[in-house]
Amino acid sequence: MPTPPTVTVVIPLLNEQPSLVELHSGIQAALGGELAAGKISGFRVMFVDDGSSDGSWQTIESLAEGSATTSGIRLRRNFGKAAALATAFEAVRTDLIITMDADLQDDPKEIPRFLEQVAAGSDVVSGWKRVRNDPWHKTMPSAVFNFLVSRLTGVVLHDHNCGFKAYRREIFDEVKLYGELHRFVPVLAAARGWHVSEIAVEHHARPYGHSKYGVSRLIKGFLDLLTIYFLTTFAQRPLHLIGSAGLVCFALGTIGLVYLTVAWVVTRLIESLEPLHLHETAVFFYCIVAMLLGAQWLAAGLLAELITSVTRRQTRPASIAEQTGELG
Repeated sequence: MPTPPTVTVVIPLLNEQPSLVELHSGIQAALGGELAAGKISGFRVMFVDDGSSDGSWQTIESLAEGSATTSGIRLRRNFGKAAALATAFEAVRTDLIITMDADLQDDPKEIPRFLEQVAAGSDVVSGWKRVRNDPWHKTMPSAVFNFLVSRLTGVVLHDHNCGFKAYRREIFDEVKLYGELHRFVPVLAAARGWHVSEIAVEHHARPYGHSKYGVSRLIKGFLDLLTIYFLTTFAQRPLHLIGSAGLVCFALGTIGLVYLTVAWVVTRLIESLEPLHLHETAVFFYCIVAMLLGAQWLAAGLLAELITSVTRRQTRPASIAEQTGELG
């Protein structure tokens, strides 16, 4: 029989002191039951304080002193959720990682279901808040965002924004977080060949505090979506995207100049036609700009290919699932 996995629950937080003791108790109860049943061989709870100013860190210190399975990381200032998660992932040494928010909207009782889904063969399990206890101005934009992410990336999930997720730790040897890319880990993992699945989870109304996200989150989310689309589709072949746009511009400019050249010659050979004066024709200047822009994009694509070729030497080109026999 395979050895049961070890698990770390990572909770990034910002000013969530009132909920921490209750959340910690719920996680301990859920994972303690899994440990007693032999489904896991050990667990840890890791809080990441992302620059709180409300006494959250003092509560985390108290929880860590009272529990050998609890630890905390305090960041010097608010760096953002992706940075907080990336910092925790570098420190985690267990087989599995579960992430959840600290506001008690995620229910620790759902953790065993995530572990079951991973045991069934999933590498990433994303939560789906089927029934959301959030105001419409959060649910409607989120629905649009989830639809666009699923269509553009091919990773069809109902709730890409849900912070309640489970991962195999090895994923983060290949997927690096920065900016606001934490919500796109399933997409980045799927692009590397990891298996992604989804389960519906219970969602509670926030009992304390208020949401830390506003309209700016939506704007950043859509900009990050463009980044993810490029990274998952053209990261290894940037010239295909940038160069294609450059070729189109260069071709349109060339065709336009050829047409104007022929027209200029014809109007001078046939006396009945009014001569064409290129400097008085706006299309002439548009064609020149299109050719220059196309040449610049082609050059940018070639430079991107050079940068990518250097990056390829530093990273594994493909994700290995298994190997057998002696290699080399």
